[in-house]
Amino acid sequence: MAMHPPHMSSQEFREAGRRAIDWIADYWERVEGLPVHSKAAPGEIAAMLPGHAPEQGGEGVWEEIFADLDRVVLPGVTHWQHPSFFAYFPANTSAPGVLGELLSAGLGVNGMLWATSPVATELETRVLDWMAEACGVPARFRSTALDASGRPAGGGVIQGTASESTLVAILAARARARAAGGAVAEPVVYCSSQAHSSVVKGAMIAGIASGPDDHEHARRVGVDGRMAMRPDELESWIERDRAQGRTPLMVCATAGTTSSMAFDDLRAVGALARRHGLWMHADAAMAGCAAICPEHRAMFDGIELADSLCFNPHKWLLTTFDCDLFFTADRASVLAALSIAPAYLRTSAADAGAIDYRDWQIPLGRRFRALKLWLVLRHYGLENLRAFIRASCAHAELAEALLRADARLEIVAPRALTLVCFRPRPAPGQSPAEADARTQRLLDALNASGRVLLTPTELPGVQGGPARRVIRLSTGGAFTQERHVRAAADLIRAHLNRLDP
Repeated sequence: MAMHPPHMSSQEFREAGRRAIDWIADYWERVEGLPVHSKAAPGEIAAMLPGHAPEQGGEGVWEEIFADLDRVVLPGVTHWQHPSFFAYFPANTSAPGVLGELLSAGLGVNGMLWATSPVATELETRVLDWMAEACGVPARFRSTALDASGRPAGGGVIQGTASESTLVAILAARARARAAGGAVAEPVVYCSSQAHSSVVKGAMIAGIASGPDDHEHARRVGVDGRMAMRPDELESWIERDRAQGRTPLMVCATAGTTSSMAFDDLRAVGALARRHGLWMHADAAMAGCAAICPEHRAMFDGIELADSLCFNPHKWLLTTFDCDLFFTADRASVLAALSIAPAYLRTSAADAGAIDYRDWQIPLGRRFRALKLWLVLRHYGLENLRAFIRASCAHAELAEALLRADARLEIVAPRALTLVCFRPRPAPGQSPAEADARTQRLLDALNASGRVLLTPTELPGVQGGPARRVIRLSTGGAFTQERHVRAAADLIRAHLNRLDP
């Protein structure tokens, strides 16, 4: 007779669960004392693990597991929750976000259809409408928006990441183009040279671009001195591609680029997209979170001209990864691109108009992500989230002021929101390559200290000059305070003193 595996009893689960929560709470309390960046060498963690899966569990295994969290796991962690993590953009977590993940995992539902757990769908729909309203996003992107025939036209869905949202936008753009005119020959996707790599990758996955170096089907439009897409160059490419028999399909405008937090002119780009019949997607992955503050909503000027947009509460709104909010004003095109209804997925609820979110995303199955966002919103409320956004911006403003005060450093792009881009000021007569090498030496020394983590990027030179190697200091961490920003500036100055001229 087949035997059931030895599941944990309710009491055993309670004990292990309490211990896990204690471990996480202790970790948050001690993370500041750990090196920000993992010091593990390639293969070092794997060497600590057995070559084969365990055949037996048994008593005492949880004692070993908790010991291995410290012995095996922590040495291989780069601590994204460290208050001196100034790399990339943040991937924040919080107690209500973690509890939301735990409750979602405990419920263990698959929210692919309304029928498979109605609350997973209806809570998500309502919470995304809340977020659209909180960020001043136009009503056409909400679930209540109707088209001229009175059918649902807009709405939001939680994707895993902004990269998934970009791919969905590309597929929806192609579906709309096909519906309007049949075959879509030689489609082209446009973005700025500073846009996230996910735009080109999305074009590759969709079969539009043949690879990362396909510049004919994934156009990288030049930028101006503010690192924003040049609308005149965009229009020139659109006209040239159409004249050569290609189909301009979609333009992705960026509200807050990864390299320098630059903002494309959504109104100008949107007007061009409307005039030439392109889908416009706005990628506001990090910066869009700031729109909960009225003073930062200028970034969305012109967003009413877009067909879709996204931003990530898992970056800057204390919602545990992964949680990307994708909004569209053209629900029909999204469904046309992604909906498929075999007999085993058809339900009377869908026939009656219920949303089946599996038709809004690439995979079929989906987690109950809305639960954690709901808990974050209920725990903090919008006012406390606004306070957090404003504190993060104040930290970046302070970092900029402290770095500007040192004449040996230069700020190489306008500070926006939470990002400061800087480098050692090139010495007279120093070649661009020598200046870049000096910048990299400073970055390497800072990260090797274990006291901060920063990341590099390259920004176009002035008036067509060579690209510049720069260092990014990105604030926005959940546990970062003013003292951590001041300590980072002190550390930068100290290592600058040791840097070879």
